[in-house]
Amino acid sequence: MSATTTSTMQEVMVTTTTTPATTPQIGPPPPFDPELAAVLPMLAGIPKFESLESIPAAREFQMAPPDDDITLGGRYTVEERTVPGPAGAPDISLVICRPVGAARAVPVVYHIHGGGMVVGDATTFLSGVIAMVAEFDAAVVSVEYRLAPETPHPGPVEDCYAGLVWTAAHADELGIDPARIVIAGASAGGGLAAATTLLSRDRRGPEPLAQLLMCPMLDDRNETPSSVQMEGLGGLWDRVANETGWTALLGAARGTDDVSPYAAPARATDLSGLPATFIDVGSAETFRDEAVTYASRIWQAGGRCELHVLAGGWHGYDVVAPQAAVSQDTEEARRRWLRRVLGA
Repeated sequence: MSATTTSTMQEVMVTTTTTPATTPQIGPPPPFDPELAAVLPMLAGIPKFESLESIPAAREFQMAPPDDDITLGGRYTVEERTVPGPAGAPDISLVICRPVGAARAVPVVYHIHGGGMVVGDATTFLSGVIAMVAEFDAAVVSVEYRLAPETPHPGPVEDCYAGLVWTAAHADELGIDPARIVIAGASAGGGLAAATTLLSRDRRGPEPLAQLLMCPMLDDRNETPSSVQMEGLGGLWDRVANETGWTALLGAARGTDDVSPYAAPARATDLSGLPATFIDVGSAETFRDEAVTYASRIWQAGGRCELHVLAGGWHGYDVVAPQAAVSQDTEEARRRWLRRVLGA
């Protein structure tokens, strides 16, 4: 090797090792999908989650769907049942929806409702879930968990786990197939679905076939680029609302090293051994980066995960604007995945 070559290599090595690292800059927020942007003014009258004091007004605003929405015009029977809650805690309520005339054990979607940990009940968005799974003749069991701040962590996730354990144990009575349980939830319900799945894995409880996490609320730290980008820019859940919800659940522990992965699944250090997972999220919403990271970490742990990031979607777009093309694409992606997972 010539002296010239050696000198050149040394120069290259010095240049490579001394180049300072650069920190990616957070740019402007991604644009909203045009159809969704046109709908945003409709949200102006919805109460904002600006502080813990704003929660009562938000609870007053919510509305339960009519009974015929839940039954799909009589295609489903609907029963509310009180079952044992966590040890030492009150009983919980489950809304059990079964397809009429099912001749065999059917798959079941164990549904955990959204609402930022602070609003909603077992019927919140339930009609949409039933409509999504009706083609598979699937049952839906929706859990009524206690809300924060009145019930902080671990109350909500323990309620969800207790309902899952009861559902699996009473599969024969309910006419459902315990080998085909899909845990599903949107927003806070998606976070609780992920947490319940982790809890069931670690306690060696029921083994769900899959988990369906729709725009899930996973990370209490509230410091991802997407949370910064979307602060105050519309949609149903921005960075301020996110801080309100997590503070209601965790109090002063929010953002510290003391947060459990069963409260904020993004804190989990081990994502191995999870069931098949579906995650979707909008590109223009607070939860984008934590959802993408969670999917990536499932892959890195050797798991199965299907991830969809819908361009221009803000939080809750598919519920507020179901006729928009991006909303219909979102719904169809969920159905396609369920069809594969359930073998339907």
